[in-house]
Amino acid sequence: MLKSSKQIIEIAKSVINQEAHAILELSSLLDNQFSEVVNLLYNSTDRLIVTGIGKSAIIANKIVATLNSTGQPAMFMHAADAIHGDLGMIQNNDVILCISKSGSTPEIKVLVPLIRNLGNKLIAMVSNKLSFLAQHSDYVLHAFAENEACPNNLAPTTSTTTQLVLGDALALALLEVRGFSSNDFAKYHPGGALGKKLYLRVGDLMQSQKPQVNLSSSLQDVIIEISSKRLGATVVLDGNIISGLITDGDLRRMLEKSADINNLIASDIMAENPKCISKNALAAEALGLMEVNQISQLVVDDQGTYIGIIHLHDILKEGIL
Repeated sequence: MLKSSKQIIEIAKSVINQEAHAILELSSLLDNQFSEVVNLLYNSTDRLIVTGIGKSAIIANKIVATLNSTGQPAMFMHAADAIHGDLGMIQNNDVILCISKSGSTPEIKVLVPLIRNLGNKLIAMVSNKLSFLAQHSDYVLHAFAENEACPNNLAPTTSTTTQLVLGDALALALLEVRGFSSNDFAKYHPGGALGKKLYLRVGDLMQSQKPQVNLSSSLQDVIIEISSKRLGATVVLDGNIISGLITDGDLRRMLEKSADINNLIASDIMAENPKCISKNALAAEALGLMEVNQISQLVVDDQGTYIGIIHLHDILKEGIL
């Protein structure tokens, strides 16, 4: 049946509103069992094995990925494969998290007794608290979904959304309890722009060129230094002290204003007290400082000693935005 654009948008809004309502309901269902699960995993020295079947297995995979990236060792085990040999991945002290909407599928009814026989702690993430899974688990996380957003109440939609959100809540509660910092996060995310934001430092990106002139340097010397080092600026030093910065923009503005340029020296042109940053600062911090001050270069120092310049392009080419 053809639908108008307005009708299609109304369908989408209905799905979003129904799933949003289910998520909001989750907070009222949290109880001491949730905090007991967090403490169990925090105090465990072994892994969390997350299992499920169908769409719940897909959610389980995502929860495993989130847990691993936030400091909780986790592995995925497909519920169907478990009874065909994958149970062998479970070690003595591993904790098992089983995800299922109904908690009573044939695969779950076969798997749960096998896990119980192994003696591992079993956590259920389930919509039906009266289900087989819930009744045979040590802990129950109530991922309640009264109805699916599907008009036939069949396709897993609202139920998988609540599972996903509850999994995020578990991972981030563990993160907070552990005091998991951005430095810890960087250890597990060294690749891509995210990782670079967390570990790349100014000293890693700054150019090897070190443009510099002194206070009495002539205009010609300033121009030659900026041109030869190709960083669009030069630092002006008073001995070893950073006195100012001259950019190619400063030169253009000076040439527009000054009729007599023959006697100009660096101290006449420079901008005093240039923005500086430590070589040990994160590159993302340098980018933020450039954005706030609407500049494209920062002077880099090492405990007050000038060691170079970092340019906006040095940061952008690494994909740090």
